[in-house]
Amino acid sequence: MSSLWNNRISISIFGESHGPAIGVVIDNLPPGEHIDIEELGRFLSRRAPKKDGTTTMRSEKDLPQIMSGLINDKTTGTPLCAFIQNTDTRSKDYSNISKLARPGHADYTGAVRYKGFNDIRGGGHFSGRLTAPLCFAGAICGQILEKRGIYTGAHIAEIHNIKDDMFDRTNVNKNDILDVRYKKFPVINDSRGEEMFEDIQKARIGCESLGGIIECACVNVPAGIGSPIFDGLENTLAQLIFGIPAVKGLEFGAGFLTAKMVGSQNNDDFYVDERGHVKTKTNNHGGILGGISSGMPITLNVAINPTPSISKPQYTIDLGDMKNDVLSIKGRHDPCIVPRAVPCVEAAVNIGILSHMIDYPNFI
Repeated sequence: MSSLWNNRISISIFGESHGPAIGVVIDNLPPGEHIDIEELGRFLSRRAPKKDGTTTMRSEKDLPQIMSGLINDKTTGTPLCAFIQNTDTRSKDYSNISKLARPGHADYTGAVRYKGFNDIRGGGHFSGRLTAPLCFAGAICGQILEKRGIYTGAHIAEIHNIKDDMFDRTNVNKNDILDVRYKKFPVINDSRGEEMFEDIQKARIGCESLGGIIECACVNVPAGIGSPIFDGLENTLAQLIFGIPAVKGLEFGAGFLTAKMVGSQNNDDFYVDERGHVKTKTNNHGGILGGISSGMPITLNVAINPTPSISKPQYTIDLGDMKNDVLSIKGRHDPCIVPRAVPCVEAAVNIGILSHMIDYPNFI
């Protein structure tokens, strides 16, 4: 099933953007793990819309109702189920385009795949709204990892050619991650963030949208996590990250830049530090070799496309009579979804890392 991810930990996401509720069931979490509900809410609030002109005006509280799997704020080991109600839907915004395939959306492919019975309101099950339960699951996994000293953090690396400072791939640490985690606009260099913010506003006023790149790092993952070939750490993270709508690209470490290097530039020399730990002098490999963690920070970049819903007229087809048509999209849409996607990338990485850490000796 497409909305079920099962790799030691099982994640099942359900619901539609304009349905009564969305939610997630998480199975095989270790029992007895304390979950800070307040911190959980803070994580989810990072994905929520902001009243600053950079996001949709749709206002959802995203307060999860935990139905099972948690007693006295501790995991029971049985499936953890959470509902998140949809309370601010405006389905009438889609009444005039119910048969028009929105460019950049999954309306056409969804109609073909599900024989025209798919819910197109707000994107239905294809909507970015479904990242709320993903973030819930990732926040739970993140808290379990942080109790073992493993931290995941991300920031906006680029929006529309405006670039933030980057993590030091070789030396990024917990403090670097925490410094950016709860910023109102998640960038390292605040002045660059202000430029990005202004550019997003210009796009909104001009009925356009912007994409960008998110950089993510996970630190203190021990060496030896993962497997070769089809169960590699990169494989797992890629599958989860591409479950985030609008993700169009992913690279680990130096990524596509390695294609421009010679071997001596790309290879990361090993050494033993003063504490007897094996490290590498550089980290072009992004903390993963042969699908297995090296003990260096795991680093990756994620490309996010511009929000497909824009108010400018676009050519399309009418799925009812299969004729050419012109579409003007109404409704409430983000001019740039990159800032809200930052915690989504973190969530996906948390889930993937925890799924492999369960195999690690003495982890549980």
